[in-house]
Order: sequence, then structure tokens, then C-alpha cells
Amino acid sequence: MSEEKKLPEFTGLSAVLWPIHKFELKKFLPMGLMMFCMLFNYSTLRTLKDSLVVPTCGAEVISAVKMWGVLPSAMLFVMLYAKLANSLSKTRLFYTILCMFLGFFVCFALFLYPNRMILHPDLSAAIEALPRLKWIFLGAENWTFSLFYIMSELWGSVVLTLMFWQFANDITKVKEAKRFYSMFGIIGNLGLIASGYLTKISTKMGETAPVDVDVWGITINWLVGATLVSGVSIMVLYSWIQRNVLTDRRLYDPGDVGQPKKKKAKLSIKESFRYIFSSKYLGFIALLPLCYGISINLVEGAWKSQVKLMFPTSSSYASFMGAFQIWMGTASVVCMFIGANILRKFRWHTAAVITPWMILGTGAFFFVFMIFNESLDLMMAAIGTTALMMAVVLGQIQNVLSKATKYSLFDSTTQMSYIPLDEELKVKGKAAVDVVGGRMGKSGGAFIQWALLASIPGSTLVSLAPAMLVIFLIIMVLWFWAVAGLGEEFEAVTAKGSSETSKA
Repeated sequence: MSEEKKLPEFTGLSAVLWPIHKFELKKFLPMGLMMFCMLFNYSTLRTLKDSLVVPTCGAEVISAVKMWGVLPSAMLFVMLYAKLANSLSKTRLFYTILCMFLGFFVCFALFLYPNRMILHPDLSAAIEALPRLKWIFLGAENWTFSLFYIMSELWGSVVLTLMFWQFANDITKVKEAKRFYSMFGIIGNLGLIASGYLTKISTKMGETAPVDVDVWGITINWLVGATLVSGVSIMVLYSWIQRNVLTDRRLYDPGDVGQPKKKKAKLSIKESFRYIFSSKYLGFIALLPLCYGISINLVEGAWKSQVKLMFPTSSSYASFMGAFQIWMGTASVVCMFIGANILRKFRWHTAAVITPWMILGTGAFFFVFMIFNESLDLMMAAIGTTALMMAVVLGQIQNVLSKATKYSLFDSTTQMSYIPLDEELKVKGKAAVDVVGGRMGKSGGAFIQWALLASIPGSTLVSLAPAMLVIFLIIMVLWFWAVAGLGEEFEAVTAKGSSETSKA
């Protein structure tokens, strides 16, 4: 009998708040701190990328950068990662990828941003000649900002989603994962709060600079410097784990980590569609990330256009986004504790439907304030505010609550829905859903916004709010239908599995 089986069970508050044994702290704390640093950087970079692009080019350019910059870059990065993985060890690959990101951000702060006036071409003639492509040209004109936006987006998908979880899955036992992984998320979200406070402090420090000094440039240097320190800390923690945890047989035994790994299925887009359409169950699952990605992008893009009107300078925009990160981190930590109890006590459908209800309620109110901005100004003036301010506040509430419920309930219920499937459906089905639901969901909202902006020259996200509201409502109806359908399928499959088990 292994030592792990002799360990006492956690009871009471310790089972909920701190299900970690003392000897496991040597492994758990450095892993938790790695996630803290990665999410700290993700949050800081997210604030910086929006503060660079939105006040300079407008929130409308984000859809063009995501569609024509982030998506192709992600595909190229996957190819590069695969090539490096064939020639480097896992340890060297980890350091190499991390150094590539940190090197770029330092290069941006020290060289690209200070020389932006020289490096950015003037494409006003092209914009005037081809107004339908205005936002693509604006992104290309401010190419250093767009490149920073792309690299910041890739940090989340490459460093956090791919590298951290791949490392965690390689060294964490199954029974440890059940206790560790939710705690990693809680510690990691504290990084969002720390990033928010640092951003607000950095913007205030920039404001005290002399008049002839680039205030926003000082803020960039402070935030990129903090990102660099955090990135180096990740490498130090990774090295410490390699030397002190992976050599401790109580904490790491290669033969006792997880189950034998099966080769991940790789399906083309055509194969993914065919596989999903052949299974009603998988079709419902694929609709969940697809609807989430499109709906959240539609609201978030429009919200950022309102934030720009309220906070037009990069420093004021960054300060506001810093406060937003604090609220989002706090809400995510609270919702993770609440979500864990909801998942234990209620049916799958009850937990799964909370996220779309949250996004629908807050998102619809936000669009109403955008559409009827002028009509509502008099009413808002009576209570001492403006319709614009209310739109910004409602959009902030919508983003905070939707992301908090996404992290605590949406991700968990979506992954739970794979459990009743047989092994082939789990492997190939997840690969298909990642292509159709995940990737298309992330780019779907950006494509819709870009297509609307390109088809109506001179339009903005504010003027397109009525059209986006209609699309948003259609997507939400589709989402509720998918949750209801999957809920019925999930209950039927799990009930069948339980009855077969009891008979056996």
C-alpha cells in the first residue's frame, strides 16, 4: 500500500479551504506561485495591450487585430512550438519559450515604443482610398502596438494554458490533482488582484513625472519591469521544482503520475465538423464554448469602446482597467468557492445554466444603455450620473461576473460533460470540440464585428450596437437550447451508467 493511501482524509473547513498536507507544501506552493506569476503577467499584459490599442486606434481595431493578427500568429506559434519540441528537452523548451516572450516585452519597452513615431508608417491615404479596410490599415499603421497585443494574447494560450498545465499534468498524481488544481486557480486569481493594484500605482507614479516626460512611457516601463521580474520568478520556481520536487519520491514518481497517456487526436476542421455532426451529444458540447466565445466578444468589444469615451488617454484607461482587474480577481476567487459547492449540491443543468443567464442579463442591460444613450441621459442626470457612465459600469459588472462564473462553473461543467463518454469519444470528441467550439468561438465574435465594420464604412461599435444586440440575443437563445439539450443527454447517459454499474 502506497504512502498516499495511508494519508488521512480532510474534513470540515480544511476540506474546502486548504486540502493540502504539510509535506505536500514543498510541491504545492511553488506550483501555485508559478500560476500566480503567470496570471499576474497575463493580467498586466492584458491591461497594457488594451491601453495601447484602444485609446490610439479605437476599440473597433481589436476585431481586425484578433482576426488577421492573433489567429494566424497562434497557428504559426503552434508550428514553431512543435518544431522546437522535437529538438529541445522539456526543460530547455520551457526556458526558451519564456525567454522569447520576456525578450519581446523588454524590447518593446526599451526600443519599439520610444521609437514608435519613426517606426509607424502613415497609411491615411490607404484608409481614405479603401474605407472598408480602415481598421485593418489602422492596425498595420500602429504595427508595434498590434504586435504587442498579439504577443500578450499568446502569453495566455501558450505560457499558461499550454506550458503550465502540461507541466502540472506531467508531475501531479491524479489524487493530488483533485485537491491541487482548484487551489491553483484560487492562488492564480490573486495575481489578477496584485496586477490591478500595481497598474493603479504605476499610473499614479507616471502622473507625478515632469510635464515634458512621456507619462505613459514611464507606466509601460514600470509594468514591463514587473512582468520581467515575475517571468524570471517563474523560471526560478521551475528550476527549484526540478531540483527539489522531482527528486523527492514522496512527491514525484514517474510511474505513479496519472494514467498511461494516449496520443492526442488531431483532427482537421472538416473532420471535426463531421465528427461533431455524427454525435448529438458532442454537437451540444461544441455549442457551449462557441456561444460563450462569440457572446463575450460582442459585449467586451462594445464595452471597451465605451470605456475609451470615458477614459480617452492611455494612462486613465490603464488606471480604470487596473481597478477592473482587482474586481475580476476578487470575484473569481469568491465564485470558485461558491461554484465548488454548487457543483456538489445541484444538477449539472442548474450549474451550467448560471453562466449564460449571467451574460444575458448583464449584457442586455449594457446594450440597452448603449443604444438609448441620448434618451437615458436626462434620467441618469436625475440620479447624478450619465448614460455613458452607466454603460461603462454595467459593462464592467458584466465582464467581471461573466468571467468569474466562466472560471468557476462554465469550465467545470463543460469538462464534466465528457466524463460519461467512452474513451474514443473523449479523445476524438474533445479534439473536435476544441477546433469547432473553442477556436471558432474565440474568433467568431471578432469576425462578426469586423464584418459589420467592413460592410458599413464609417460605422463604429456604438452605431452597430442594435445589430450586435440582435446577434447577441440569437447566440444566447442557441446557448440556452444547447445547455437544455446537453443536460437531458447528460442525465440520461449518467443514469444509464449508474444502472449498469448497480446491475454488475
